Amino acid sequence: MSSYLTSILKQFQYCKSLGDKTFEQLTFEDLTHSPSSDSNSIAIIVNHIVGNMLSRWTNFMTEDGEKSWRHRDKEFENKYFLKSELVSDWEKGWQCLFHAIEPLTETDLDHIIYIRNQGHTVTEAINRQLAHYSYHIGQLVFLGKLIKGNDWKSLSINKGESSTYNIKKFNKEKGRRHFTDDL
Repeated sequence: MSSYLTSILKQFQYCKSLGDKTFEQLTFEDLTHSPSSDSNSIAIIVNHIVGNMLSRWTNFMTEDGEKSWRHRDKEFENKYFLKSELVSDWEKGWQCLFHAIEPLTETDLDHIIYIRNQGHTVTEAINRQLAHYSYHIGQLVFLGKLIKGNDWKSLSINKGESSTYNIKKFNKEKGRRHFTDDL
């Protein structure tokens, strides 16, 4: 299970990097653009992710993950006036998450924690949040790609370059590596 803890940290770091690389390509106006009146902008998605992170990971092992001070509905209102504010909040959310997960040990993984009074093992809670953040980060990357159009710099293997990418990978010796090591 120690490999699980190492792997999950890398997975979260990868998710964060996708957001970071998306923000780098976008202006503040891009980040606050909503495709329609019923859609969320990247800024609103970030606000929601950060609100969730702060609630879930603050005193993770001892308090319910849905804090009384969290106002989830307000997370779907734009609160940012500068790109730097959005990025600062994003960093604060991730710092809270990593601060909670990095000290965990194998013996912690079966410990029961609660989210809205629903018991989860620590492993289940981590997996729940990884799925939730991946879902939303996929949304913000997709919105960024739509906004930038042909100027988007791919965060993955570029179209038409799979063969070249695979040749590069298969030219390396077999070995245990994480897929994010080359990113």
